[in-house]
Amino acid sequence: MRLAKYLARAGIASRRRAEEIIRAGRVCVNGTVADQPQTQVEDSDTVTVDGEPVTGFEEKVYLLLHKPPGYISTVHDTHNRPTVMALVKEEETRLYPVGRLDADTSGVLLMTNDGALANRLTHPSYEIKKVYWALVNGIPGKNVLEQLREGVIVDGQKTAPAGVRMIKQFTGKNQALLEMTLIEGKKRQVKKMCEAVNHQVIKLHREEFAGLKAKSVAEGTCRYLNDEEIKKLYRLVKL
Repeated sequence: MRLAKYLARAGIASRRRAEEIIRAGRVCVNGTVADQPQTQVEDSDTVTVDGEPVTGFEEKVYLLLHKPPGYISTVHDTHNRPTVMALVKEEETRLYPVGRLDADTSGVLLMTNDGALANRLTHPSYEIKKVYWALVNGIPGKNVLEQLREGVIVDGQKTAPAGVRMIKQFTGKNQALLEMTLIEGKKRQVKKMCEAVNHQVIKLHREEFAGLKAKSVAEGTCRYLNDEEIKKLYRLVKL
């Protein structure tokens, strides 16, 4: 088994993050530094990370978190800002978020120690559906909505076609609530798409990720996925 996959299955980190840890020289196999993610290991090998032994594979845990604004979607933050880990602190298993939401963005966030699943859910080739509700300045006309649907230029590249509909207009405030369905996961994509058509996002919420909906759990709390939800995620990414 590849070393990166071994660490991901053991719940150390997602496979992508495990590759970074390995390249940083933090992993040893049988007492020798292994800095290549493709290094092959067996169950009989002794693997350590930062000197701590990797002791077999953890039971897989899948939590659906409804993230409130004000939390960073990471395990640790160098500026001591609150992270989503504070919202799942009662869970003893080491978990990490699948993808990220900006600190000021609320909504659904999957937390797991299943590195293989996390890696595929965030890989662009699987085109995982994400549904956002964006409160924007101004009321976009039909032509603007069509631009967003067809794709706009963000960071020098055209975004993939998206589902976009007007949920509600707030004429007195000159604001509108849009629903945007994406199959990409570019950094700050919704905000940048709206900025590209001159409608700045005031408030952003992710209502759905890979079929999991934020409304199924109260904001600031989490719940375990049921067996059927886990199976659906696996089918989505062909695991």
